[in-house]
Amino acid sequence: MPIPAVPLAQLPIRRLAPEDLPACADLAANRGWPREEHKWGLLLTAGTGYGIDDPAGTGLLACSVLTSYGPGLAAIGMVLVAEPYARQGVGRRMMRHLLAEAGETPLTLHATPNGQPLYEQLGFTETSRADMVRGRFSFAAPAPEVAVRPATAEDLQAILRLDREIFGLDRTPVITRLPAFADHLRVAEEDGEITGFATAWPNMDTHVVGPLIARDTATAQALIASLAAATDRPLRTDIDVRHTALLRWVKENGLDSIASNAVMVRSLPDLPGDWRRRFAPLTVAAG
Repeated sequence: MPIPAVPLAQLPIRRLAPEDLPACADLAANRGWPREEHKWGLLLTAGTGYGIDDPAGTGLLACSVLTSYGPGLAAIGMVLVAEPYARQGVGRRMMRHLLAEAGETPLTLHATPNGQPLYEQLGFTETSRADMVRGRFSFAAPAPEVAVRPATAEDLQAILRLDREIFGLDRTPVITRLPAFADHLRVAEEDGEITGFATAWPNMDTHVVGPLIARDTATAQALIASLAAATDRPLRTDIDVRHTALLRWVKENGLDSIASNAVMVRSLPDLPGDWRRRFAPLTVAAG
């Protein structure tokens, strides 16, 4: 007699470890997403991964990541359910688990069109949108003349102070990983003061620009141009659609829109910090 299958609602949700990275990448590929193993490595060390093991095999049937920025905010991302288990309530169950793990902490996420209705049902509201752009940077539209240079170890404390001011929360555990995670880390500087910073990190066949923190649009443009000059890969980044001048400029330089995701929050009217100086996130782990 065959052993009865365990109902999906009874399969345990467990914490993921760095050694689960290949299974997470396999699950992403199962849903038609890039494997993005380099990004998964950061998410599983800077954040807390959760998964449900597939009883039919050795991989995962669902996963997600919760990244904490202290009691003021946590970010949800990479909510994935394997195709054979889709549309059976697994994603909702995973989200409810994340809500319970977060407790009273406000939450944010980037939602794909498929995921947004579920998140709205769970109390998330859209505050803005992020336009994902990709392409080979052409340098057709010049960047303003803002001093940009490679960052050094001596810049780290200034970067942390600027990030805390603009992001609105202390991201030290994440920001201090950037020198090892990214291929290029640049700072903009005026009169000895750092006025912005950005990284380009490797992801599949592209370099992803983010985080991108800058005093103004001109500084953001100069940082992107400096990073583009340092790589022969196409660039990809996610820019808040309210930054219309920057979006127009990157498109003039050969980057095209490939997706649009909703930026959503729960238990907050909006994200903390100053969106006018926050141009692109570190990663977009949309679900």
